[in-house]
Amino acid sequence: MSDQPSFSFGEVSPQFLPGVPAAAPPVGRKAAGPSKGAELHRHAHRDRLRARFSQGGAEAVPDYELLEMILYRALPRGDTKPLAKALLKRFGDINHVLAAPPARLKEVEGVGDRVVFELKLIEAVGHRMARARVLKRPILSSWDALLDYCQTAMAHRDLEQFRVLYLDRKNVLIADEAQADGTVDHVPVYPREVVKRALELNASALILVHNHPSGDPSPSRADIDMTYAIRDAAQVLGLVVHDHLIIGKARELSFRSEGYL
Repeated sequence: MSDQPSFSFGEVSPQFLPGVPAAAPPVGRKAAGPSKGAELHRHAHRDRLRARFSQGGAEAVPDYELLEMILYRALPRGDTKPLAKALLKRFGDINHVLAAPPARLKEVEGVGDRVVFELKLIEAVGHRMARARVLKRPILSSWDALLDYCQTAMAHRDLEQFRVLYLDRKNVLIADEAQADGTVDHVPVYPREVVKRALELNASALILVHNHPSGDPSPSRADIDMTYAIRDAAQVLGLVVHDHLIIGKARELSFRSEGYL
């Protein structure tokens, strides 16, 4: 079902003509609309889900029921289970559902602006929570939290994105900025702009991050060449490139750990 109002155009029914009284429902039949029993069943089902989540936390409910509850505000009337299952069938898991672009979400029947808003809101909250664990903290001593944040923010994107983490002299993260968005297998990066932004922020070091939508974080020749171009430009100005992380679906690759830097 759609969460947007629908309109039909065509022949005008007599009950909407001036001076013509509205027709009563046929004898023995009720006017169309949800029955009181169905409404009570829906409320009872939602109450049971809320109780199970409140008592057992996220582990007590599967992904489709988490999505059901997320959709309650967007679709206050009706059964949200079919839509939750349809979203999971299309995108695979809850991470991919939340990260899917609005246009692709709307390809699923029943998804309108209100559903997209709720999904993107939950995604934004998740990103902010992961980011809070690393922002204004020494990155090199919070490495696991940094990897978690990068996975949360980038692993499930359909398109490549290139981000730069800017660090101060104590390796504290002072800025995390998306430099460019690209296609499924390419993103344009300009070393001059990366270094210029570092000077504007008075940064001393950088960590480069981009994702591979294919899921395989193995670096391409272009990835390696781009990394060296940024490293060389940074060195001229006394800036250090600590690492370049490529984020895949299930794991990440570190240029530093693999010996590229």
